[in-house]
Amino acid sequence: MKTLHSKMTTVELANCVGMAKQTINRWIREQNWVTEPVPGVKGGRARLIHITPDVREFLASTPKLRHMSLTLQAAEPDYPYHTQDKDPVWRQIQDVLGMMTAEEKQRLQILLVREGLSGFLHKLNITDESA
Repeated sequence: MKTLHSKMTTVELANCVGMAKQTINRWIREQNWVTEPVPGVKGGRARLIHITPDVREFLASTPKLRHMSLTLQAAEPDYPYHTQDKDPVWRQIQDVLGMMTAEEKQRLQILLVREGLSGFLHKLNITDESA
């Protein structure tokens, strides 16, 4: 089951539905989907797509995507944050973030928004072998 969050970048949506980001950009224009600029990305080209019921309906009516099961989630899932304090990887990530400069943190944020989690993991050469 693929997950559609309430707002997604074109790259995230393209990865989620298995289409090219150029196709997603064309759909944005043709379907007049609601978008907003991604904060911190210069040039105004990076956009967040609001995954509205109209967007979901369009995706469900697309022949290639008709068979996919897409779910709509809130922008931020409910995570048990207090339990992550015991996770050594989580603590190490927090330590690394604490050592980064403000500029490095901003560049990381832009990368995450632009590439999404799958793009970030791909750049780190961490891929899901089962996919």
